[in-house]
Amino acid sequence: MIAVIVPAHNEEDVIVGCVERILAASHDGRLNAEPVELLVVADACTDATAAMAARAGAMTLPLQARNVGAARAAGAEVLLARGARWLAFTDADTHVSAGWLAEQIALQADAVCGTVAVDDWTPHGSHAELLRRHFGQTYLDVDAHRHIHGANLGVSAEAYRLAGGFRSLACSEDVDLVHALEATGAHIAWSSRPRVTTSARRVARASGGFADALIHAVAQRLAPGPAEVLPLGAAL
Repeated sequence: MIAVIVPAHNEEDVIVGCVERILAASHDGRLNAEPVELLVVADACTDATAAMAARAGAMTLPLQARNVGAARAAGAEVLLARGARWLAFTDADTHVSAGWLAEQIALQADAVCGTVAVDDWTPHGSHAELLRRHFGQTYLDVDAHRHIHGANLGVSAEAYRLAGGFRSLACSEDVDLVHALEATGAHIAWSSRPRVTTSARRVARASGGFADALIHAVAQRLAPGPAEVLPLGAAL
């Protein structure tokens, strides 16, 4: 069985679209009808995230950790216990492509680090065009990149267990796991083939994540003095 885990904190505005895209990816013919189970971990939610995810077709797990590392880990443990051989992770504000899961599996690696695309920069208002250009100049959406995103990450059950799984980190839990995988000698595919589109929202759900990186990039671009080109993704 292939497992998909989505941590979510107050994501009622976006969770249905996220779930629908994952369910569509689960029907890719290249998966040879292997079962796919989707679990939304509703972490400290005070809105209708869990109910909306369930109505859209996902399993849900309530949690009160308010910690993205703990949420990913809790979801992984539930689905490992149900027999998952592969764990795929994305975020609630992300839409995966129809071939997302099939491309992860096809890479035949212990883990897959994918890239992200952004199709709407308007949440950044007058800075939208500046940020779009900055992203285009500094982000490597190619094979052999070195970006790490919890929004586009896959790992075999065996490699995940050997690396010790996600730690309860408030941010950079994905980077921490990949470093642990590297330490075990896992074969990691740094690939642009599994496609996802994520949001450029300005209000971060996890401090230090992608939204904060975008805000920091704008601040650096607008700072007085020579512009410093800060890449988006070395640790994202």
